[in-house]
Amino acid sequence: MANAMKKADVVIVGFGWTGAIMAKELTEAGLQVVALERGPMRDTYPDGSYPQVIDELTYSIRKKLFQDLSRETVTIRHGLDDVALPNRQLGAFLPGDGVGGAGLHWSGVHFRVDPVELRLRSHYEERYGKGFIPDGMTIQDFGVSYEELEPYFDFAEKVFGTSGQAWTVKGETVGQGSGGNPFAPDRSDHFPLPSQKNTYSAQLFQQAAAAVGYHPYNLPSANTSGPYTNPYGVQMGPCNFCGFCSGYVCYMYSKASPNLNILPALRQAPNFELRPNSHVLRVNLDSSGSRATGVTYVDAQGREVEQPADIVILGAFQFHNVRLMLLSGIGKPYDPKTGDGVVGRNFAYQNMATIKAYFDQDVHTNPFIGAGGNGVAVDDFNADNFDHGPHGFVGGSPFWVNQAGTRPIGGISNPPGTPAWGSAWKRATAENYTHHLSMDAHGAHQSYRDNYLDLDPTYKDAYGQPLLRMTFDWKDNDIRMNQFMVGKVRRIAEAMNPKALAILGKQPGDRFNTQSYQTTHLNGGAIMGSDPKTSAVNRYLQSWDVHNVFVPGASAFPQGLGYNPTGLVAALTYWAARAIREQYLKNPGPLVQA
Repeated sequence: MANAMKKADVVIVGFGWTGAIMAKELTEAGLQVVALERGPMRDTYPDGSYPQVIDELTYSIRKKLFQDLSRETVTIRHGLDDVALPNRQLGAFLPGDGVGGAGLHWSGVHFRVDPVELRLRSHYEERYGKGFIPDGMTIQDFGVSYEELEPYFDFAEKVFGTSGQAWTVKGETVGQGSGGNPFAPDRSDHFPLPSQKNTYSAQLFQQAAAAVGYHPYNLPSANTSGPYTNPYGVQMGPCNFCGFCSGYVCYMYSKASPNLNILPALRQAPNFELRPNSHVLRVNLDSSGSRATGVTYVDAQGREVEQPADIVILGAFQFHNVRLMLLSGIGKPYDPKTGDGVVGRNFAYQNMATIKAYFDQDVHTNPFIGAGGNGVAVDDFNADNFDHGPHGFVGGSPFWVNQAGTRPIGGISNPPGTPAWGSAWKRATAENYTHHLSMDAHGAHQSYRDNYLDLDPTYKDAYGQPLLRMTFDWKDNDIRMNQFMVGKVRRIAEAMNPKALAILGKQPGDRFNTQSYQTTHLNGGAIMGSDPKTSAVNRYLQSWDVHNVFVPGASAFPQGLGYNPTGLVAALTYWAARAIREQYLKNPGPLVQA
């Protein structure tokens, strides 16, 4: 029998960005908040202590900050008729583990969202007609507009200490000729900090992109370009371009993380408690199944503990939010054969392509210099900034050089035809390491009827619970879009006059490969929307079925974005938290009538 703890007003599952934002907002409202994090306690100190933290073997190779797949993983298959097998080696994606979650090890690329992508289906149907969207593609609108979210994007950037250059502020053009993005939507305020300095690789990309007629701009980065104090009174130091960002704890207090930007303020709140090493097994429901009473978790000593609460926030990683809903009986599980059900529906990912350019010895790109979110991008082919009609695919992609730091083990890259080992490999590595750069097409990925998540019928985790099963593969639309984008990025690459190019894109017939890293931008499964028949949560991220359960995170995205998801995740979480504070607490119940 589980030990029962004192009832809290709110219990939060997971302490990454969504958990930290919710905890800060709801403690400010005077609520007693308990946050449960499955992994260990982590913080800038001692986890980010220099020089131990810049240890590529520990972090990049042994993956210290990531999920332990020996205790829990996902099973993966390509199609409905395949048998799924457990993913036992971190490869295609890298879920975080411990306090801060992915927000501790991320790079720091901090976009908002293109407004079109919040109403993707409506936009495509209006511009191209309903027949343009392929059969089996299940994209839909988010149910909230950019204009509604803009104040929350603005506040999140101020909390994160984001560096960047606006294009327009309150309708006035301010970014022309200074690194702004002409395709960006209007803003209510400037970025908190000016853009970071550009590495030489980014400068080469900027010049080449402009030369072929594109519109380069400075990437918005949650890496500070100078000293900064955020609205919570937390101080940040300027980034020193050490190159150890993605997959690492920032020892300079320069990269935004829940641990740095929010937790110090929460520690001052007497009505907040953080419990690491607390693995939540399920959300407990009352006899009606329409109201949560709290959660049951396993503590560090292996004891089952019940934490009663009036409000339950599922703020874990995308996979874990979906799995907890399925394990707890919250919402109807999705059935791809009938199209019925909502939990597990619209799983989507990222549609990446990469071009690497190699230069002669007189071009020094020095890729060991880097900052996680820093770089130069173009949006000419993102979202619907170009006419999709003649090309026959849905989705867009930003392109960029994002020089986050090319480290000496994992960052080695040689031109095509180089042997994989031996003296010729060593010679090529020495010749090319400081004379190459990498460009990405960071393509949006669409959702499809048969890409989905459910509980595996065979495999279980260390606690005896079914693993989550991922049924996923690339579709024709993904391949066509990827090849189109490769052609456009190649124009930039060739304008740099490299001696060689390596092109890493998708070809017809390619299958999803778990070994090759894409991104950790996993989306959907507990998607938001305006119809409970096609969404698991409403526009305020509130469960349609259990009104005191809220589920923030990229699990709410109905499809993938061209941009990195963290900026939209943060804005949606602030949006939902404000709805809880200003509406739900006054009158607990559904915030949107089904």
